[in-house]
Amino acid sequence: MKIPPLIRNPVARKRWRRFRERRRAWWSLWILAALYALSLAAELVCNDQPLYVRCEGRSFFPVLRFYPEDRFLHNGIQTRPDYAALKERPAFRDAPGNFMLFPPIPCGPQQTLNPDSLRQEEKVRVTLQPLPRVGTVDMTPGFVAVRATAAGSFFDRPDDAVAGVSVADAWEVSPALRAAAAARFRNEPCPSFSEASRNRKTPASRAVLSLSPFAPRREPPPFVRLTLRDPAEATLSKQILTFDQTGRIGRKAPALWLALSAGQKEHLAALAAGALAEPVPAEQMPVRGADYRLTVEKEEIRWPHAPMHGHWLGIDNAGRDVLARLLYGLRTSMTFGLILVLASTALGVLIGALQGYYAGKVDITAQRLIEVWSAMPFLYVMILMGSIYGRSFLLLLVCYGIFHWIGISYYMRAEFLRLRHMPFVEAARCMGIPGRAIMGRHILPNALTPIITLLPFSLVGAIDSLAALDYLGFGLPPPTPSWGELLQQAQQFRWAWWLILYPALMLFVVTLLGVFIGEGVRDAYDPRRFSRME
Repeated sequence: MKIPPLIRNPVARKRWRRFRERRRAWWSLWILAALYALSLAAELVCNDQPLYVRCEGRSFFPVLRFYPEDRFLHNGIQTRPDYAALKERPAFRDAPGNFMLFPPIPCGPQQTLNPDSLRQEEKVRVTLQPLPRVGTVDMTPGFVAVRATAAGSFFDRPDDAVAGVSVADAWEVSPALRAAAAARFRNEPCPSFSEASRNRKTPASRAVLSLSPFAPRREPPPFVRLTLRDPAEATLSKQILTFDQTGRIGRKAPALWLALSAGQKEHLAALAAGALAEPVPAEQMPVRGADYRLTVEKEEIRWPHAPMHGHWLGIDNAGRDVLARLLYGLRTSMTFGLILVLASTALGVLIGALQGYYAGKVDITAQRLIEVWSAMPFLYVMILMGSIYGRSFLLLLVCYGIFHWIGISYYMRAEFLRLRHMPFVEAARCMGIPGRAIMGRHILPNALTPIITLLPFSLVGAIDSLAALDYLGFGLPPPTPSWGELLQQAQQFRWAWWLILYPALMLFVVTLLGVFIGEGVRDAYDPRRFSRME
């Protein structure tokens, strides 16, 4: 890229070449400019109004002009039509030659989506919760069961038929377990005890036999409670299967799905299809020798909603597309930052120049007034002004701008105090050049270096400050698209990860690009091409 012809000063042309040599800063400038240009044309990218409508042989451009619904349907309604619904109406759809051309993302930043339009995205979640196979048996010193609770499956009989059965005949009982039980019958203090055991009839069947800790009582216990637990329980976990509208399972099917038989898979698919129409009661299903409780529930369309087809970055708590809100929020943030930086820079340069050039009483008086003004709490002033005049873009810009120029005036004052006694300034005074011309044509071009190097960082700071104010609720009024407002929603809906990730990512990218540009500008204005510490 050639040097712009407006840059005629040799020093400025040299600085421009230095900035271009910083490839990271150069590409960051282009990327940030492209993002801002895209946000300025956001209506052509994200909009719920079509770019072009052809109706009854006439052309309409809703994105540029307002058209009442009567213009298309001749029904006397003078409000703006819902173009998405209008497109599906037979009066428009069946007429020959009628069509609409929507933007690539047919969602506006303030458009609330209709949940009925997203019914095709409904999914059914089938939860398989493993049922614990645990039972207890109260037994005598001879290991004969007195009564059982949920332990019938370990003895292949109902619970009420376990009484009188010998535990030692059904399961292998080690001498250690017998000794631990005998100590409890002797009313001695005992720690907990546990061991694995095999079924005597079916050695492949295993269980964990355990005794709870025991503290002595007034009299020895007449029986001891033995707990039987399936050892496979520790390896089982809850599994979730997700089915779409067609009955197909999601891409990330759990390993348990592969262990199901063909009949079980068909049964689950049928349950999922039935859950779309009416609630399905829970039931049990054996899988790999373990019992699972099936819970089938339909995932209702609710706000906020996770990313889906057509809404790639998700939907916020008001049913608005997050991608559209981010793009329009970029335009709001960049415009706010640019206006604030330019206005505060102009004001800071003017006040700092007057202080530095005239010095003396003018300088000391203005400096004391600035110190008093800077001591005022900005946030309290913002709250007070917002409560009186209401929140608005202009009010936020004014309230922030009346404080933002102070730091810039300090730099400009210092530069003018340094340059006002330089020989070229004294020569200009001797030639009779008025003070206004000396300030504007001779001192100011040489004093702008620290201000220019601070501009990218000031822009980033303004964007981050706007996001912070919106997050706190003192920024732009709703429903203005804002990154901070999306982050505020994320605080309320902490499970909505898309409300945290994407706004934070946009803030990070814009801040990083601004910092890279600032580093390039700083290096370009550095009189020392290379420096090192010794």
